[in-house]
Amino acid sequence: MIELDVAMALAEGRHEDPFAVLGWHDTGEGGRIAALVPGADTLSAITPDGKTEVQLDHVTHGLFVGKWNKGKYRLRARNAQATWDFDDAYSFGPVLGEIDEYLIGEGTHRHLWKVLGAHVITHEGLRGVHFAVWAPAAKRVSVVGNFNTWDGRRHQMRKRGATGVWEIFIPGLMAGEVYKYEILGADGVIQPLKADPVGFGAEHPPQTASQVRELGLHLWGDGRWCETRHEANNIHAPVSIYEVHLGSWRRVWDEGGRPLSYYELAGQLIDYVVDMGFTHIELLPITEHPFDGSWGYQPVGLYAPTIRHGRPEEFAAFVDAAHQRGIGVILDWVPGHFPTDDHGLRHFDGTALYEHADPKEGFHQDWNTLIYNYGRREVKNYLLANALFWLEEYHLDGLRVDAVASMLYRDYSRKEGEWVPNQYGGRENLEAIDFLKSVNAEAYGGAPGIMTVAEESTAFPGVTRPVHMDGLGFGFKWNMGWMNDSLRYFQRDPIHRRWHHNELTFASSYTYSENFILPISHDEVVHGKGSMLGKMPGDGLQKFANLRAFYAFQWAHPGKKLLFMGQEFAQGKEWAHAGALEWQLLEDPLHAGMQAMIRDLNKLYRETPALHWGDCDPQGFDWIEADDAEASVFVFERRAPGAAPVVVAANLTPIDRTYRIGLPQDGTWCEIFNSDSGYYGGANWGNLGAIEAEEIATARRRVSAEVYLPPLAVVMFMPLEAKQ
Repeated sequence: MIELDVAMALAEGRHEDPFAVLGWHDTGEGGRIAALVPGADTLSAITPDGKTEVQLDHVTHGLFVGKWNKGKYRLRARNAQATWDFDDAYSFGPVLGEIDEYLIGEGTHRHLWKVLGAHVITHEGLRGVHFAVWAPAAKRVSVVGNFNTWDGRRHQMRKRGATGVWEIFIPGLMAGEVYKYEILGADGVIQPLKADPVGFGAEHPPQTASQVRELGLHLWGDGRWCETRHEANNIHAPVSIYEVHLGSWRRVWDEGGRPLSYYELAGQLIDYVVDMGFTHIELLPITEHPFDGSWGYQPVGLYAPTIRHGRPEEFAAFVDAAHQRGIGVILDWVPGHFPTDDHGLRHFDGTALYEHADPKEGFHQDWNTLIYNYGRREVKNYLLANALFWLEEYHLDGLRVDAVASMLYRDYSRKEGEWVPNQYGGRENLEAIDFLKSVNAEAYGGAPGIMTVAEESTAFPGVTRPVHMDGLGFGFKWNMGWMNDSLRYFQRDPIHRRWHHNELTFASSYTYSENFILPISHDEVVHGKGSMLGKMPGDGLQKFANLRAFYAFQWAHPGKKLLFMGQEFAQGKEWAHAGALEWQLLEDPLHAGMQAMIRDLNKLYRETPALHWGDCDPQGFDWIEADDAEASVFVFERRAPGAAPVVVAANLTPIDRTYRIGLPQDGTWCEIFNSDSGYYGGANWGNLGAIEAEEIATARRRVSAEVYLPPLAVVMFMPLEAKQ
């Protein structure tokens, strides 16, 4: 028999090794079955064919015990309402192997998601779900759900030695089951029910349970893309990124304003991106998150694409559809912090497991979130494996890492005395730096052809330098300096711009210090900042002219391009995540003209090597006129090896000018772009299609041409022979 104190510990969920008691065991005097089935009046063991039944004795509080020497068994429970047969989870052996245990304990399991989480498998001949979770300080972990009436006594898990991992195989469960973990902390206190840190799906918010989802259901058709995507993602390729918040791009208003599904987005969004000529889509975080207002930047389910748009296989279909149309997909990835929601990672096993215990290291004051403990090998493994998960399971082409600056510095946004120095007394977060290097090394090594992008707002050295050269190893970095300076300049009344000429020229002093992306992102159109159109000075027409000139300057300037959705047609209002873009504005010729200009800029950028080859190479750029502050005129050359050069001239005052610009060679030069074109809503002033170089030297060129510069406009020229 079972001692009463052991029986009570099991019945009360206090036993630290339930598998040592429950299930079938050889007692030396024959076999014994012990089963805990609260709610059953009687319990029997039966043979799989149901022909032999042996009633078990009730010990206490739903614990039944009896002899059994007939091999495999099932259980038959009865009460006043029902009789039900089921397979005993405690009759199954472990699923995790010794190698998995070793790698988890070492913190080096690259495919951690293949062993942790909830997996539909066949184990010892039966189909069911295997659950595994890391909770080293827990005294007991149970998986709970509708299948066991959310009763933590019914499926207490098996602890796997020193790894801190708990597991159980529950036969008969299928994909779609909702579940959480009930965790008894070392202090004897039961934690709030926890979602699965490696869960592959979740309930629709505001519900917070994890949901069993099968991976690998989508049949991929993007093999050719994956083999050649390095050609689309390298520093010499044209990279023009459309940043998207999936929930507010469009909505179905006649169905309650719901967001589009992944399947709908695979048609509508990708069609639009292809038509507009963008090369990549960047998704604001689609990792599962409880609060819509966080836009995904406070994730709880790092391994789950949000159910707001559909199931995991539907998200995979969206990515596949993009690839088959030649569009790369980048995910905003948030390894810098996580929210304090009770069902999330906070105090997961009753201790500061994923976060630092000291709030000077573990609490982010700006966002009221918690900071990962990158120095803990299992936490580093959890995050590193997550990066690989998205690249491998969903074939994503890149990760844009959010808020890198907040990870690099221990004193980020903290006052004196509010932070803990590193081991050398410095402010750098050495553990986070090591983590970022590892992510980039593993990502580029494990998923050839991808890109990683850092949102990093400081002058931290070597962000895009390779890891083997002591850099962080990112492929690209957002150029926040260019963004801030250029936006500040264009927001000024043109009459004052001559005093701030350097705000557009200063970036050239560091343009090639990193591999830069020029971002006009969602951050510029939220929190009271208004829309891009609203930032521009002047009356209605001048606002549009200023914005057209700004975008044209961005596309001509060295650096890859990024534009947030709605900006391409001059959205009138500040972005709101709960709404949708103002697509009705395209009925206005000025807004439609802005959209047409972005479409043409993308086409010109993609098809003109001089405008993209040197985005990250100093051979691709040279100033022709950088010092004419009085006229607010800028002239520069873009070039590429073996390709025709492009000369760009910007007149950023509302005064039209006849202006002599230097040219790199003689002959006829075609006007290949003019932001004042009537097609774009401009006044249609220009150079009648071409200019002629003359043997008149300027300060920096031996030949030049007199050109007409429309007010508040950017024009571009290319040699005639290159256009023939």
